[in-house]
Amino acid sequence: MVNRIAFLGTGLMGAPMARRLLGAGFEVAVWNRSPEKAEALRADGARPAATAAEAVAGARFVIMILTNGPAVTDVLFGPEGAAASIDSQAIVIDMSSIPPDLARDHAMRLERLDVRHLDAPVSGGTKGAAAGELAIMVGGPEADFTEAVPVFKAMGRPTRVGPAGSGQLAKLANQVIVGVTIGAVAEALLLAAAGGADPAAVRDAIRGGFAESRILEEHGRRMIERDFIPGGRVRTHIKDLDTALAAAVEAGVTLPLTQNARDRFAFVRDAMGGGGYDHTALLLQLEEVAGGARIGTGPDRLPE
Repeated sequence: MVNRIAFLGTGLMGAPMARRLLGAGFEVAVWNRSPEKAEALRADGARPAATAAEAVAGARFVIMILTNGPAVTDVLFGPEGAAASIDSQAIVIDMSSIPPDLARDHAMRLERLDVRHLDAPVSGGTKGAAAGELAIMVGGPEADFTEAVPVFKAMGRPTRVGPAGSGQLAKLANQVIVGVTIGAVAEALLLAAAGGADPAAVRDAIRGGFAESRILEEHGRRMIERDFIPGGRVRTHIKDLDTALAAAVEAGVTLPLTQNARDRFAFVRDAMGGGGYDHTALLLQLEEVAGGARIGTGPDRLPE
């Protein structure tokens, strides 16, 4: 039982994460609402399950990475919810990005069933998931975190940041930084292009200085190549920024830069039909109001 994991949600992020666990020697049952996505992991050694309840039976760890909070609630506690089938003292590790208060509610409801819970959202995108290099932000009891560390380390670098809900707060902080920084990199490269400099050369020139970041490295490259195939989707980032703004209201703080970035992402989704684009596509909104300035010379690479 110790090495048995149920993995619920095998989409863009979940599939490579499940493969990392299989590669580390864990026995993994997989489930997805679209069965073919779970079935695709059979060749890697996973056991596809017909239902979430079937997947979790006998597992020591139940990992979830689902679309949003309502999806997590439904899979756990809905009419066909898996919570009642989870073994006593198993640990549910929710790696979805959901509101902190909802994560705390799930922890309390599972505790009544004698099931433990960690909220553990991730950052690093599909590339980090495939490489086992995700940043994993964990909220929950220290003893439960310690027990789950070998599972986490198969997927990335775990850090416990506080009690239940704290992992989600850390992820919101991450998404605020990423969203605002994508906008800053886009504006900087637009300034270079509009002024007559080569934006690709400018990016190379400032690498290694105080402006260096994974966003400048990864998303800056995407902007220059005009590669908007996801990665992290615009609509997902809007969802996270909406959650961050709601958490800010609850905490009594204002986040004006976050609000500005959120509204620009929403323009890409609503006015440009880009909800499924990579969040680098914030560049497209900024170009829209930039008076003709453009980064890169090639055509846009967009998802079908």
